[in-house]
Amino acid sequence: MTVADIMTKEVIMIGMDDSLQAIHKMFEKHKFHHVLVMENEELVGVISDRDVLRKISPFINTLSETFRDLGTLNTKAHQIMTRKPIAVDENTDVESAASIFLTKNVSCLPVVSPAGEVKGILSWKDVLRFSLQNVVRR
Repeated sequence: MTVADIMTKEVIMIGMDDSLQAIHKMFEKHKFHHVLVMENEELVGVISDRDVLRKISPFINTLSETFRDLGTLNTKAHQIMTRKPIAVDENTDVESAASIFLTKNVSCLPVVSPAGEVKGILSWKDVLRFSLQNVVRR
């Protein structure tokens, strides 16, 4: 079984200068956990929902909110993204991908073609779901 068989093909991609506020709204609207950061059609980074929660002020939309808290919303994608993300090819086997998750301590793997075109994204949840389905079949 390969990554192509279990990856998510619908990927949200953003630009380097997209704001934290826009990214936060995307996470709330679409209920996914990772966005890919692109520059000139090249994958340059990954942002997780946890990255956003770490950076955004906890006082936003509370009585304690200040201008400084609101300022966190202007943070740009390139300021919080993980650069040079570890990516895999569509033909990578699922076991190899699982090993990468464990050894590199990442929560997603962008799936790219040899030419660098984004084909999808694989999360550790996709691998776990695949593993559970295989256990149930046995």
